[in-house]
Amino acid sequence: MLELDAITTLAIASLLYLLGIYIVNHISILRRLCIPAPVIGGLIFSILVAILQSTNIITIKLDSEFIQNFFMLAFFTTIGLGASLKLLRLGGKVLILYFIFCGFLAVFQNLISISLAKVLNIPPLLGLTAGSMSMEGGHGNAAAYGQTISDMGFDSALTAALAAATLGLVAGGLLGGPVVKFLITKYNLKPEHAEETTTDYGNVKSNEYLHNRMNPTTIFFLQFTIVTICMAIGSYLGNTFSDLTGINIPIYVGAMFVAVIIRNISEYNNLNLIDMKFVDKISDISLSLFLSIALMSIQLTEIYQLALPLIIIVLIQVVFIVLFSIFIVFRGLGKNYDAAVMIGGFIGHGLGATPNAMANLDVITKKFGASPKSYLVVPIMGAFLIDLLGVPIVTTFINLF
Repeated sequence: MLELDAITTLAIASLLYLLGIYIVNHISILRRLCIPAPVIGGLIFSILVAILQSTNIITIKLDSEFIQNFFMLAFFTTIGLGASLKLLRLGGKVLILYFIFCGFLAVFQNLISISLAKVLNIPPLLGLTAGSMSMEGGHGNAAAYGQTISDMGFDSALTAALAAATLGLVAGGLLGGPVVKFLITKYNLKPEHAEETTTDYGNVKSNEYLHNRMNPTTIFFLQFTIVTICMAIGSYLGNTFSDLTGINIPIYVGAMFVAVIIRNISEYNNLNLIDMKFVDKISDISLSLFLSIALMSIQLTEIYQLALPLIIIVLIQVVFIVLFSIFIVFRGLGKNYDAAVMIGGFIGHGLGATPNAMANLDVITKKFGASPKSYLVVPIMGAFLIDLLGVPIVTTFINLF
């Protein structure tokens, strides 16, 4: 076995991200489909590791937990720093509709998994491991609920749930961009609030103020310090909340909330602390490395070791969310450019992870134009509102079956 420490894992993730950029830039179909570069680089490594392990040549183990969590925290903190309350007015009704559609998705994913489990002659609870706990819930919920079902007598439930979440994560990263591109091209959609995106309320003066008093290095370090302070305070508050209430929340939720508060205090009191140009750079780097490490860490051997019925359920889930997104969600959200971009987020976290959703948004908006409404609705929903729906829905289905 070859065990790679955290520094080596980070170095490989950086190289794989650069490799992904190179491949996307030189293979036109990947560029046209808007496949994120970290997904390409990470998948290449995962496939290589799976081949080496399957052929008994060598098993590679990564020490990725700390750095993966670090970059995930950093990314969602930068999202919080960009969440001006003045921009929240762009969300409104659409946020509520998006919330409702996520609820319907969770229910349908569980109904599909239960129904197909009966058709394919496997226990309903084992089929449920490929439902919303793994699809919309991602690896965290898959691990938690998979263990719960394992404790109920289904020993393979945890492995099945994690494998389903893995396949969903890959599908969410690969399909979000192409589906959005299809909608934008089919309906000839254009950004509706381009002027809102080039103007960061409360940030124009901040840039001028900071640049008149500090050099670029100092400004960058100030932004980095703000990000890390939000991460530290938010993580502590999140852990304290979980300990006091017994409710587990994702580690990045607290950091994002603290960042939102700091951003709006700075904006409201004209403190001129935030320079979004530098924050955006931190955001891009954090998201790219987090996704690269996440995809590197996927155990593809878990996927092809799944029983055929479980694979069929996951594939049906993928087909369903694509059709549901195109024919129902897109139309319900307004059938405009913002609605199309939000579909990328909906598919991204609907099949596994909010960072995937944000990566889909990032690729699309960089190519076709900004969508400030999407960057408000998708992270807010994916970060914590989705758990308000997911927990009771999954718990209800487990208790029913």
